[in-house]
Amino acid sequence: MAFAWKAAGITYNRYLAVAARVVRRSLKDDKRLAAERRGEMDLRFAKWENGKQGENKSLATANTEAMAQHASGSSQ
Repeated sequence: MAFAWKAAGITYNRYLAVAARVVRRSLKDDKRLAAERRGEMDLRFAKWENGKQGENKSLATANTEAMAQHASGSSQ
């Protein structure tokens, strides 16, 4: 028997993110606000080529762009 997240076609990390968001949203207002602040993150990365660091990019922005690019490429 397959796991539900596998059957839904998502990764385990994405499943955990969705589950954490659901739990945070179910809390009372005071606890929810504190939990939502802990759930925020800002990861940045840079590609290195020929020993030189490229532009720093937000991981969330780069992921959104890649997903949009993948969606437009697969729909053709």
